[in-house]
Order: sequence, then C-alpha cells, then structure tokens
Amino acid sequence: MTMLSVMRKIVASVNASLIVAPLLALLLCAAPLSAQNPAPEYTFVVASGFLCDTGNCPAVARSERRDTYEFTGAGTFNAQTKAVSGAGTFAHKIPNGTVVETGVWTSNQLISFDSYGAAPNALRQRGIAAGVPGFRPNLSPMSFNPVPIGGLAMFRIRMLPAVGTPMSAVLQVNCALADAPRDRSADGIRLKLDKSPPSSPKNWAEA
Repeated sequence: MTMLSVMRKIVASVNASLIVAPLLALLLCAAPLSAQNPAPEYTFVVASGFLCDTGNCPAVARSERRDTYEFTGAGTFNAQTKAVSGAGTFAHKIPNGTVVETGVWTSNQLISFDSYGAAPNALRQRGIAAGVPGFRPNLSPMSFNPVPIGGLAMFRIRMLPAVGTPMSAVLQVNCALADAPRDRSADGIRLKLDKSPPSSPKNWAEA
C-alpha cells in the first residue's frame, strides 16, 4: 500500500466535512458514546490539511543542539483498545535549515491518552467555524458534529526515511484545549527516538 493510499484511507474514515478549523497546529475530535461505540473514537490532525490555513504548519520538535524534526499527519485512535490508524510525513533539518532527511511515518499503537475534556465553544470563541472542503457530509441518522477535545496523546510510530534505516519512536501530541494543565498550555509535539547514532540526540521537545 502506498503512502498516498494510506492517507486517503485515513481521511476517508473521517466525517471531515463537519470538522472545524482552530487556530492550532493540532486538533482532536471525538465521537459521542453509544451502544455501538462504547469507547471514544478520536480523530487527530497534526499540522496538515485545513489547519495549515492559519500558517501554523508544520509541527516542529527541536533538540538541544537546535536541529529539528517537522511533522504533519492525521489519523484516528480508540482510547480503550489503543488501536491507531495514522500516517504522515517528516523532515529532519540541521540548525542552518538544511534538510538532511525526509520520509513518512505510520502508527498503529496508542501508548496513552490523557483527555483535558471537551471544548465545544473553543473554536467559536476564536472566530472560526469552517468546514473542510471536498468532502460530502454523512447523511445517516447517526450523523454528528465532532466535538473538539483537548488532550495529550502518545503514539508509537515507525519512521521510514526515503534513504536509510527505518526508526521506531514515540510521538507525543498535545492539543491544549479545555482544561489543559499549566505545563501543557501550548500545542506541540515531542519526539523520542528508540535508537539513534551516538552523536545524535534522542529527545526532541516543542519548538
């Protein structure tokens, strides 16, 4: 399966015409609980698609030596079963801005999710209520408007560079809506590589 087909599969699974764009680089939305959906199903968008209209793309994690990893992507996850269907792209840049590595990432495992609660009015307060063009609404009787959710999600990811050896890592995605703790009051990503060359950092914090 190609990267394009993976991304199309993810996007097709989201009722994207009902998602609204915040002034954020990250977004989490949740479906309501039901007998058929006993555990919350979340959609996450990381610095991609309609979120980039605000100019907040890509999401960046920076090491102590000032080189960066830039991430974009999207997907869905189940907070109870820990199942994930997510994918995106990444680029590694050294401090002078030179790109030294590009590739794609995928995820099928949620490590943890700490919800900050729903923020149904957060987007309206920011003056934004724009749907995503190019998608048809779900016309079934169970149609719903996804509710923006704040939270901290940690995904195990596989990074597949265009050239070189694949890497395993943990990607932390923070969406600072609702009752976000003070130390998590800004949207951002963090990256921790499972293994890296001795001269390279393993931990990358919010830029």
